This record gives sequence, structure tokens and C-alpha cells, in this order.
Amino acid sequence: MREESRAKRHRQIEEAAYRVLKRQGYGGASMLAVAKEAKASNETLYRWYGDKRGLFKMMVEGNAKATTAALEAAIGRGADPLSTLEQIAPVLLSMLLGERAIALNRAAASDESGELGATIASSGRESVFPLMETLIQNGLQLGVLAAPSAPMATEWFLSLLIGDQQIRRAVRAMALPSEKEIRSRAATTMGAFRKLCAV
Repeated sequence: MREESRAKRHRQIEEAAYRVLKRQGYGGASMLAVAKEAKASNETLYRWYGDKRGLFKMMVEGNAKATTAALEAAIGRGADPLSTLEQIAPVLLSMLLGERAIALNRAAASDESGELGATIASSGRESVFPLMETLIQNGLQLGVLAAPSAPMATEWFLSLLIGDQQIRRAVRAMALPSEKEIRSRAATTMGAFRKLCAV
């Protein structure tokens, strides 16, 4: 299978997995159920993803990919930390409040095994947050940011940006925000973060 066709098939399978997840929850989202939904063979799913946890791990990583890629690129080229945070903020907020992240979080909340929650933590939060801490640490070392520590400044930034919005989305107390609302929240966050930490 050509790389382009394989990537397209991966997307189709993952979209099918999201549909199964919404209908049946994580416990009911078996590899066979996903294979049937995607009109794929069960063998293909096991060959490509290993098992159910592997499939959902790839889905979580795929959801966070734009944010992690932008952070890695900015760190690699030594980009200005504040400018990078300004660019990252709406991307990260859109991802965290988007339908896919919310579907995963709703399913994780009802998953008594804790497996999906652990997958989200290791493949989402634990891949994005260290990169953000590295970016902010660079800012502290360059003297363009001031804070007690990079982890604390990262927590401040994320609290300002996200607050309780993801929880409110997960419990259906908040609608999906528009792009304008996302950008407004990101701009407000950056204004507050600059007052807190910019030198």
C-alpha cells in the first residue's frame, strides 16, 4: 500500500473509532467493532496498532500533533518564547476543546479501568507539557521571562488559557467555541501572561 493511501486509511479507521467511542464508550469500543465500522479487517487493525490501547494512543497523539510539532520546531530554531506561545495558544485551545478531545475525555471519565485516561495523560499531556516547559525555560534563560520556575509558569499559562472550559465542554455545560472566541481567549491569555511573566 502506498504511503498516501495508508495515511488515508489510518484516518478512516480513526474516524470510525471515534464514532464507535461515542456510541459504545471505551469499554465497548473493541477492535472488532472499530474494524466493522471502518470496513476493515480485524487483522489489519491488530497489525497496524497492536491492540485497542495502541489504536487510541495513536488517536491521542494525532490529536496533539499540530501543537507538539509547532513546539518542537520553535524550540529547535530557538524562536522567541512569547511569540511562540502566542501562535500556539489558539491551536492548543482549539485542540483541547474540539470534538475529538472531548469525545476521548468523556469516554475516559466513564472508563472504570482507567486505561484510556492513562493513555490520554501519557500521549497528550505528558508530550505537550514538557515541550512547553522547555520553551518557557528557554525564555527564563534568555531573560525575556521571569517566574519562580518553568513548570510553575507553564501551569499559569495553561490555567489562564484553559481554565475550566474543557471540563465544562465534557459535561455539556459549554458549547464548542467559535474560532473568534478561541482567538479572543488566546489573546486575553497572552495579555495576562505577559503581565505575569514578561520582563
